[in-house]
Amino acid sequence: MELNRRDFLKLSGAGLGAVVGIGFLSGNAVSAAPRDFPLKKKVKETTTVCCYCSVGCGAIVTSYEDGTIKIEGDPDHPINEGALCPKGQAMSQIHQVDGRINPYRLTKPLYRAPHATDWEEKTWDWMIETIARRVKDTRDKYWNAKASRIDAIASLGGGELDNEECYLLAKMNRALGIVYLEHCARL
Repeated sequence: MELNRRDFLKLSGAGLGAVVGIGFLSGNAVSAAPRDFPLKKKVKETTTVCCYCSVGCGAIVTSYEDGTIKIEGDPDHPINEGALCPKGQAMSQIHQVDGRINPYRLTKPLYRAPHATDWEEKTWDWMIETIARRVKDTRDKYWNAKASRIDAIASLGGGELDNEECYLLAKMNRALGIVYLEHCARL
């Protein structure tokens, strides 16, 4: 017997229907309903905006009560439409790595004296006072009264700052008279 493609499909369909029909008639039908697997931990998804640059990409954060599982781009967000850069995908590593507190994240300021080779831990109060004193001394020494500006200080911003921090940094620098203000967001 020679079969063409059409006859083969007819016979295959009839054969499959017969097997399924016999299975239902015998009462041994396999149920395709999904089974419930209770989760040991409650998982929650929330939407957020990436904190790194001034673009404002949308992200979906999946997390337990005690840590973040993953971060992915939000496909419904009009700016990034589901795409995230490597910095955005690594947002959770600011605080946690593999569900644990990031052991490499600095929580105390480190200071290295001029010509020293080692870093030493300092308090936040000491660090803020030292920076403020150095900015004030430099501003007093190099102030250009004719132009009402300071040419001896520059400010370089980074992509890790969010819009609000960039705005405050730019306002502070302009209030100090700093004209060399550079940032990747071009504020």
